[in-house]
Amino acid sequence: MSGTQFETTEMFAGNPRLAPYDAYHDGYEAYNVYGVYDVHSAPTLPYGYGGDTYRPAPPVHEPTAPALPRQSDGRAERRRRARGAGRPDVSLRRLLPRALVVAFLAGGTTAFVAKDKAVELTVDGTPRTLHTFADDVTELLAEEGVRVGAHDVVAPAPGTPLTSGEDVTVRYGRPVLLTLDGHRRQVWTTAETVEGALRRLGVRTQGAYLSTEPSRRIGREGLALVVRTERVVTIMADGRTRTVRTNAATVREVVEEAGVTLRGEDTTSVPASAFPRDGQTVTVLRITGTREVREDPIPFDERRDEDASLYRGTQVVDQAGRPGLRRTTYALRTVNGVRQKPRRLGTEVVREPSPRVVRVGTRPRPASVHGADHLNWQALAACESGGRPDAVDPSGTYGGLYQFDTGTWHALGGEGHPQDASAAEQTYRAQKLYVRSGASAWPHCGARLGG
Repeated sequence: MSGTQFETTEMFAGNPRLAPYDAYHDGYEAYNVYGVYDVHSAPTLPYGYGGDTYRPAPPVHEPTAPALPRQSDGRAERRRRARGAGRPDVSLRRLLPRALVVAFLAGGTTAFVAKDKAVELTVDGTPRTLHTFADDVTELLAEEGVRVGAHDVVAPAPGTPLTSGEDVTVRYGRPVLLTLDGHRRQVWTTAETVEGALRRLGVRTQGAYLSTEPSRRIGREGLALVVRTERVVTIMADGRTRTVRTNAATVREVVEEAGVTLRGEDTTSVPASAFPRDGQTVTVLRITGTREVREDPIPFDERRDEDASLYRGTQVVDQAGRPGLRRTTYALRTVNGVRQKPRRLGTEVVREPSPRVVRVGTRPRPASVHGADHLNWQALAACESGGRPDAVDPSGTYGGLYQFDTGTWHALGGEGHPQDASAAEQTYRAQKLYVRSGASAWPHCGARLGG
């Protein structure tokens, strides 16, 4: 508005056709030296004043010229009329620019008042009334330094034209890390309290567990909120069925609320730490268990070494094999009285197996023993051992086809035990014994050699 005043004053001040006037005051109005209405000297009206902002300029009080003596011949009167016909009246000439200035300022003031708007701006619940020249909501927020983001709500929407008396509301978005029935997610809300946020999110709070008070205010920084709604869960235990309404966080808590105690190895049909779901049925499993240890032999290997000092077909056991021992622990369980399949808990080797070491002869054997190869050795073997090379008498003293004792066998050059040697070697050693001692070496069956 100040620009309009200055431009108007300068326009008239630079017009050479307008004669300057002395500034004067007439009651309410103020005029400058050019006779122009000076808005800087005018009194300020309170906002909402019922009348016009500006009043029309008062009539200019021109000084009255001194009276001239009347002439008797009328020639002076004719000269005054002639001068008046050639130029405008001085009063009219001086009033015209003043009327123009008043009309111009009145029009500018009307436009100025029309752009000024009274609005109420409420930011996050704090209202204030202000005057603005902004054309729309976006300009108003920029003028007031109100920054809004993607999660904030502005009503009316940004860009909406402003009118006087408009209510503009800004509600800031607040982040909420919401864990609802075990599922976590981040949401945004313009509600100022926990209760209001849950209501807008459509979360049923009756009977629900809230990690904070419903009336707690949510700051701009947001908060973390845990909500567990009320659910119906069925517990089956000890032949009975119990239905409970709960907002518990785990299945174990629901079981306890149902009055069921878990003891020892008892468990549930779903993990006890799981989140209970609405309509879920949980079975309590009564478990009794013991442990059982089983020992199993580990078979030994056999190692065979060639020996050139032994006749072919001769085998000598240098080291008897010894089986190892494996110990296995099993868990034995009964679930609700029903025996379950044993579950292996662990295995350990108590003793490693020892291999069986056998020397195998590679020396060529002589065809026969001179003086003994014509005898019936098959009949003697049948009498002594029933023809079995590995036969051993009940006392364990004699063994093989011809029932050698260990001392005699070694004296004849045999290795190990006679029952471990081949049938050919046993026959060869028996022939050598016959050459040395005759048939008397076999008191009961020796006569068969001649038959």
